Amino acid sequence: MGKFLGKLLVTALAALVAAKLLPGVSIDSSVTALLVALVLALFNSFVKPLLIILTIPITILTLGLFLIVINILIIQWTSNIVDGFKVENWWYALLFSILLSIFTSLIESLIGTNTGEKKQ
Repeated sequence: MGKFLGKLLVTALAALVAAKLLPGVSIDSSVTALLVALVLALFNSFVKPLLIILTIPITILTLGLFLIVINILIIQWTSNIVDGFKVENWWYALLFSILLSIFTSLIESLIGTNTGEKKQ
């Protein structure tokens, strides 16, 4: 549970930083950023795998590029669900998704979290 909360906090911080850099994305408060992180975690855990399975043929035809569309959809759906989180269009959703991934990885490397690794 502690690892999950840590991941949520890192994602919320990364979302705040990405929103500050992108004029087409806004997050009203740190509480909103936490809600965004929680909704993204839920979507990525439960909805994204279903979408990937359902879109296997088109993903193969596009050589995996359709996975970007799935990421954009998840960001857009999150902005529709969470009050105080706004994404103007698909391009900003794409850029937000990319920056969120970069900043999350950067923050995790700086604070030294070991996601997915087991210590022996």
